[in-house]
Amino acid sequence: MSRDPYEVLGVTRTATAEEIKKAYRKIVRTSHPDLNPDDAGAQARFIEATAAHDLLKDPDLRARYDKGEIDASGAERQAERPFYRDYAQQPGNPYQSSRGFEGFVSSDIFEEILRQRGQGSARSAHFNAPGPDRRYQLELDFLEAALGTQKRITLPDGQSLDVRIPTGTADGQTIRLRGKGGEGLGEGPDGDALVTLSVRPHKLFRREGNDILLTLPISLDEAILGGKVEAPTIDGPVSLSIPKGASSGQVLRLRGRGVQRPGQTPRGDQRVELRIVSPPEMDESLRSFMESWRETHAYDPRREMMS
Repeated sequence: MSRDPYEVLGVTRTATAEEIKKAYRKIVRTSHPDLNPDDAGAQARFIEATAAHDLLKDPDLRARYDKGEIDASGAERQAERPFYRDYAQQPGNPYQSSRGFEGFVSSDIFEEILRQRGQGSARSAHFNAPGPDRRYQLELDFLEAALGTQKRITLPDGQSLDVRIPTGTADGQTIRLRGKGGEGLGEGPDGDALVTLSVRPHKLFRREGNDILLTLPISLDEAILGGKVEAPTIDGPVSLSIPKGASSGQVLRLRGRGVQRPGQTPRGDQRVELRIVSPPEMDESLRSFMESWRETHAYDPRREMMS
């Protein structure tokens, strides 16, 4: 990547990590090859944005880039090395001459000699090194993370990589795929692919450890009289018994209806918090009944709070 990574992502040099992440996600949505198959330039933009994000999301790499120690591709910037002329001009140098010899040997000749020696050393040595790890990000639906699935991601070079998502995957968890990273040097092993997972919120469910949390609306008569109601779970709807005289905020537990983490037993539970919802329309008969009931059965549920 030759362009400035800040320019690629469309952020300022003072952008926060969250602003950089949001900018990258926006580009992924508009330029990912799988999401934009009819856009001929999508893959190139996706590759460029991914490289920029990989550099800026790493605090150490970003700091080194800002200092000019590495370039936009992450490669080391070669510092200028002093050669003969630099040393010859130092005060007190015993080899300094006043008879016009400082231009006799060109620094370019020294550079060429050192370059050829370096190439000869590289050819004569067998250099082995592991390949670099590659980092990727993958967004999941809530149920995909809870129940497990298999996803395919497109790499910056256009190749695809299948990722198995285990049950009970948590937001921010990183999956390591051995040997799916950069190519090793010589006989060195290939690096790994590190896939960090981001779980999107669900409209009904929340997660706390291995438990699933759900707020379940119930009607006024269901709260007073009790009965069987249908409640959603991550595995599908189940029958739930509402006790007579239930209150808003009361929590019922569905055993074994939570998340199953690999290697962990037992499975988590689903906790159901009840919320009483008044009828959408209050008719005259209900209003009259409640007024009559209040006269003979009134009580203050907040009395203990005020004592």
